[in-house]
Amino acid sequence: MGAAIEDPPMAAGATRKSRDTDSAPYVLEDQIGHLLRRAHQRHTAIFAAGMAAANLTPTQYAALVKIRDLGQVTQNRLGRLTAMDPATVQGVVNRLLARTLVERRADPANKRRKILTLTAAGKKLVRAAIPHGRSISEETLSPLDETERKALLDLLGRLT
Repeated sequence: MGAAIEDPPMAAGATRKSRDTDSAPYVLEDQIGHLLRRAHQRHTAIFAAGMAAANLTPTQYAALVKIRDLGQVTQNRLGRLTAMDPATVQGVVNRLLARTLVERRADPANKRRKILTLTAAGKKLVRAAIPHGRSISEETLSPLDETERKALLDLLGRLT
């Protein structure tokens, strides 16, 4: 269970009454976390519809694209590159292995390390899925003009 939320400390000499009346109102709809969550929900719905035929989740898609980009990669590095924790990347890789979209083999230089590569079926699927990925991004960003899109992507990149 998480820690209890406490009132933030007050400035020296402040009283609870003055603090409550002096502060600006807190409007949920203006908060970054709320807006990011809403944007993420919208994008997730667009992604699910756009990738329905490929039957890929966002994390599976990211893994396939990154393996395609690199040709081969360790599971640990794949997790770092796609911002997945070890348990998540393990589950994603296991599902891709079960679908025979990737294969895992021992690294000749270090038998404990496993190397991931795309199978022929994985290459074919990712090649077919990437145009859908582009369409999904386009639809997600459709309310914005080109300048706003670039600014949003630049700003989000700075937050990560």
